Amino acid sequence: MSSSFILAIDEGTTSARAIIYNNELEIVGIGQYEFPQHYPKPGYVEHNPDEIWEAQMLAIRKAIEKAKIEPKQISAIGITNQRETTVLWDARSGRPIYNAIVWQDRRTSSITDWLKGNYFKMIKDKTGLVPDPYFSASKIKWILDNVSGAREKAEKGEIKFGTIDTYLIWKLTNGKVHVTDYSNASRTMMFNIRKLEWDREILELLKIPEAILPEVKPSSEIYGYSENLGKAIPISGDAGDQQAALFGQVAFDVGDVKSTYGTGSFILMNIGSNLVSSENLLTTIAWGLGNKITYALEGSIFITGAAVQWFRDGLKAIDVSDEIEPLASSVPDNGGVYFVPAFVGLGAPYWDPYARGLIIGITRGTTKAHIARAILESMAYQTRDVIEVMQKDAKININSLKVDGGAAKDNLLMQFQADILGIKVIRPKIMETTSMGVAMLAGLATNYWNSLDELKQKWKVDKEFVPIMDSKERERLYAGWKEAVKRSVGWAKVIEGEK
Repeated sequence: MSSSFILAIDEGTTSARAIIYNNELEIVGIGQYEFPQHYPKPGYVEHNPDEIWEAQMLAIRKAIEKAKIEPKQISAIGITNQRETTVLWDARSGRPIYNAIVWQDRRTSSITDWLKGNYFKMIKDKTGLVPDPYFSASKIKWILDNVSGAREKAEKGEIKFGTIDTYLIWKLTNGKVHVTDYSNASRTMMFNIRKLEWDREILELLKIPEAILPEVKPSSEIYGYSENLGKAIPISGDAGDQQAALFGQVAFDVGDVKSTYGTGSFILMNIGSNLVSSENLLTTIAWGLGNKITYALEGSIFITGAAVQWFRDGLKAIDVSDEIEPLASSVPDNGGVYFVPAFVGLGAPYWDPYARGLIIGITRGTTKAHIARAILESMAYQTRDVIEVMQKDAKININSLKVDGGAAKDNLLMQFQADILGIKVIRPKIMETTSMGVAMLAGLATNYWNSLDELKQKWKVDKEFVPIMDSKERERLYAGWKEAVKRSVGWAKVIEGEK
């Protein structure tokens, strides 16, 4: 048995988690604590950074306890995080000056509409992103414009900005280290992914002082040492959650694709060192290893697993999320019902913040089982939306899809995903690929593992799903989905126009 271990900190949208891995990429301990979601106004989504920190430390202690190890046996720490979520804090006290504005938050739509109308091409060319409230830049501007005294302090260098990885590294090192990695920086809409530097033209446009921004580093190197666990442990891996999941799926080759089914779903394709532009997908940095940058095409889907939570908590249709699969399996098909989960607009490839959710095709014979099935199927349909554009823009035929995240455990959904795509779907034995990826990055930096080939050999498949649906049925179902999406697009503007 291993005598040393890697601690992966996995700070997500709804919970803080800590997972401990041994040298065989086996999980030996997990800790998880949920933290509150704050919704002060419609379209606003916030987290309290202090609550995140408290939950994260509890999760770390729980994971160490479950693993039955001592902190001194941890050889390195990797951090992966909900991306885009924005924290600004006082450089001296370390206290947040406002709640973290979460990636789901839509309050800055007017700012990004202005950017989209006037600076779309410039921002897309430099950052690989489309102007959208999703990303960090407009959130920073909003805080600086709306929190009393924030802009003045920021201009004096008295404020620090970070995505959650940066905030946690700052806290773990007691304020000694203010860094992020290439993957997280590439999600802020301020980072030039061609020049690998903060873009001054965008900063000036949004009046964001460069002094508040962290230093940008590769995804696998020693950034500093934790001072919160009883010994100094190197913090040596950092990656945004979706890029970490791509790495954790050992998607090291050009054309490898993964989909993570979480609160939202995120499909990433490794496109190597050649930066591929896409009109409707994002070009992002997958990771930086040494002097080598690997890029990815990404399709970001805002709502997938969160729709199951809504079905459970909003409609009270089920008591626990795991009940949705047997309920959906109790009917042979969706009964003509489609569910478009545009609760906060639609992400890739539509990028419509004004789309709204709908259920369409309901008849007198529709039951909650049909709606449950439609909710699950919506995850697969949205994935196909992205995959189709991804293949076209990258000029690469995708022959298989690696999957992870909570909903990937659902055999009904995974079979439907294979059917609606017409390709093989591969589920790994350990689906904690987000934390596994950043554990790999941390371990590579400290020579806990020696190479990418070694990691590939240790990675194992759980199940492969092969398409069995007739091609005509596949296209008939998908055509129904596309028609449902048309009804959803721009609906918020329709409603506002009626007021």
